[in-house]
Formats: sequence, C-alpha cells, structure tokens
Amino acid sequence: MATAQRSALITDPVGIHARPASEFSQAASSSGCKVTIAKGEGTPVDAASILMVMSLGIAKGDQVTITVEGDQAESVADDLITKLTEAE
Repeated sequence: MATAQRSALITDPVGIHARPASEFSQAASSSGCKVTIAKGEGTPVDAASILMVMSLGIAKGDQVTITVEGDQAESVADDLITKLTEAE
C-alpha cells in the first residue's frame, strides 16, 4: 500500500474553521484512502471526521501534516494539501 505525506503552513487569518474543515473532511472521506492530519508535532487524527479536524484548533501560522495511505496516495495527498491551502 502506498503512503504519501505532505506539510503546509496555514496562512488564512482565521485558520481552518468550519467550512474549510468540512470540505477537507469530505474530500478525505471520499478519497478511498486512509487520511490523517496532525498539527505541528501533535498526534494525528482521522481527517475524514470534521469533529476531529476541528478539535485540532488549527490557526494561522500552524504547520499541518497530512498522511495518506492507499491507492493513488501521492495524488490524493497533493489534492488534499491544495484544498487546505486554497481554503484561505
């Protein structure tokens, strides 16, 4: 099984609030891959759960890392990290 990891710095002044978290979680869920997201050096959580993503409290200036496991992991990781950074 392929694994891919991507990191990004959040620059949106309000961080990852409800709307972008929802869009990101839905994309992670529909990807067909296992996706986790972590803030900084924190414990990764299930990215398909909006509640878990919101619980991270991702704010402007935070570094996030997503890990994708499954078929097409590289392209899914690229799409998801773009979704996070374009939500700004």
